[in-house]
Amino acid sequence: MAELAGIESIIGAFFAGLALNKLIPHTSSLMNRVEFVGNAIFIPFFLISVGMLIDFNAFIQSWETLWVASIMLVASIGGKYVATILTKKTFRLTNDEGQLIFGLSSASAAATLASVMVGYNIIIGENDAGEPIRLLNEHVLNGSILLILVSCTISSFVSMASAQRIAQAEKDNTVSGDSKEKENILLAVNHEATVEKMVNLGLMVKTASNKQLYAVNVINEDANESSEKNAERILESAIKAASAADVELHPITRHDNDTAGGISNVIKEKDITDLIVGLEGGKGFSASFVYNLYNGYLRNKNINLMVYHAVQPAATIKRYLVFIPADAELDAGFFHSMLRIWNIGRNSGAKMSFYGKEKTLNILKRIAKKASIEATFDVFENWEDAQQTALTIEENEGLIIMMGDRGMHSYFSRMRDIPDLLNLKFRNNNYMLIYPFSKTTSNNTEKRSVSSHDDFAEIGKAIRNIFK
Repeated sequence: MAELAGIESIIGAFFAGLALNKLIPHTSSLMNRVEFVGNAIFIPFFLISVGMLIDFNAFIQSWETLWVASIMLVASIGGKYVATILTKKTFRLTNDEGQLIFGLSSASAAATLASVMVGYNIIIGENDAGEPIRLLNEHVLNGSILLILVSCTISSFVSMASAQRIAQAEKDNTVSGDSKEKENILLAVNHEATVEKMVNLGLMVKTASNKQLYAVNVINEDANESSEKNAERILESAIKAASAADVELHPITRHDNDTAGGISNVIKEKDITDLIVGLEGGKGFSASFVYNLYNGYLRNKNINLMVYHAVQPAATIKRYLVFIPADAELDAGFFHSMLRIWNIGRNSGAKMSFYGKEKTLNILKRIAKKASIEATFDVFENWEDAQQTALTIEENEGLIIMMGDRGMHSYFSRMRDIPDLLNLKFRNNNYMLIYPFSKTTSNNTEKRSVSSHDDFAEIGKAIRNIFK
């Protein structure tokens, strides 16, 4: 299309990349394959092709090539260095952070070569000997190759050295004795149609350092052989979906008369911190599921429960409306649940629109300064306002509601009506209910949340332990 418009094809390639980038979640199996193909095929071929363009005789026979290359090196690397100094002073960054910015931005490779090749192939006339006069001559072409070599070398060494110093400084600043929060995510997979969507959600909510998931399928004790084969097929699908994203999934088959009871036993055995339960697309909350929810899943007070309903791929969701009830920040699992929501925003690239009380949103704004995502914050005064806002949801938008159980600070009686409301109004939308844990154990090291929105010392500690 770019060529049809009369411009270079590489411009169209850049625009295609910008358009498709947000549709590929960073932790998805597709992104894993894209990176593999790039690292295994395209980058090596690019380096080989660049090497074939070099005319070594030009560096020996003429000083002009070296002179042009020197000017390009000073202009490119010097310009990047000046920009880094200005950025560091503007945002008051440390020397190591400034050097990291310089290292990451100083490399000149594909775009530099592409622009020079375009200029080299444009012929603007002929000289007296009948030879073509190019917009950019061979000296500029060879100089650009030298620029790629030098700038990429500088970028690699400076980035690696500064990043190691920053990582070491963060490690030294970590308070001794703070234990690292465990993260064991369990997927309750009982329907083959929801397996891939649940695995994709698990990949989005987990932290980058966590490379494993658990999946359980509960078989009724009096089930026949076909039920066992069905469970095996479902778990095999989950394993394949996770392995495509370079994540190990541990399959668990449980025989039990009660589905919720079987899952509860797995939670205890594997020290599960987060449980994801899926709803069949288009069906929503059934009477049996609601019974299992309140009389089974929510009996586990020390896990973060996520109830997920998906009718479209998560990668196509452009915005999530996140509703947080009043006093949710007083619940023990508030920050743990917020980490899951934050990871969805970071890994999917979707915009997160938070709705809650002003004191709750002030805490989230503080978190946003530490772990930035594309987010907006809007205050609502009562649940009726939140409900009317939720009804304005549009196509390719999702809904996330932070819930509470009896005895929690955020709980209010009308929460029991939310499943019916979702069945009635949001059957064709993606939505997720999050029930934070109400008790702490050695499994979840978040000690407690804050007693007031002014207690930023406790907020800062929670941010360091969880979001860092």
